[in-house]
Amino acid sequence: MKVTANGSTVFGMPLPDFTKMALPGIAGNEQVLARTREGFEKIKAASEELTEALCETYSSNAKSATDCGLKVFELSNANAASTLDFMIHLCGSKSATDVVTLSAEQTRKAFVAASDQNRELWTLAQKLATETGEPIRKHFSKVFHQRG
Repeated sequence: MKVTANGSTVFGMPLPDFTKMALPGIAGNEQVLARTREGFEKIKAASEELTEALCETYSSNAKSATDCGLKVFELSNANAASTLDFMIHLCGSKSATDVVTLSAEQTRKAFVAASDQNRELWTLAQKLATETGEPIRKHFSKVFHQRG
């Protein structure tokens, strides 16, 4: 979606054309009228920049959120498979010693897996936060440098 100067729309809704707006009370003062219109144009440009930043952010956020969701499914599948393997081996145990040994080994594997999985999810969450904020930061920086 791109906002244009004439016939501007955002999400299918038209934006007012501030360049042709009548301002009662200052009709005879061309300098005030020009500054007012210039101010409206700056507001309109900033609004266009913000809309662009939000669209970029949404697009980036959607992909990163999908990646996080898919990783959670992947990790859940791995955990379920590990638990089922443990149960199969446990059913094949011939003594209490085998049960204790298998249980200790499963506990160790689960702890290592949880640590690795938490690290993966934390990395994805950091990526999501960075990618979500970057387009907004970039556009705000651009707008403030242009108008500063």
